[in-house]
Amino acid sequence: MYAVIQTGGKQYRVSPGDRLRVEKLPGDRGAAVTLDKVLMVSGDSVRVGKPLISGATVSAEILAQDRDRKIIVFKMKRRKNYRRKRGHRQYYTELLIKSIQG
Repeated sequence: MYAVIQTGGKQYRVSPGDRLRVEKLPGDRGAAVTLDKVLMVSGDSVRVGKPLISGATVSAEILAQDRDRKIIVFKMKRRKNYRRKRGHRQYYTELLIKSIQG
């Protein structure tokens, strides 16, 4: 059984037991999270939402709240002596998918 969920402007295919990194969600480590933007559920039969499936949820547990590795953003215009170097570390939440209720 698997589901397609939407969080943080992205879509993910998840199954029970999967570990997944998503955009930062509120909550502490060990807290339970319910994701209710479910686009598709597949089990005995496939259910596709228009765009969401009403009543379908995915339960998950927060494993970590952390920051990803540094990303360097470098801008340059040749022959103009224009160079800008910036960087940032994106926050993320690591989830463990517990169950899918369809």
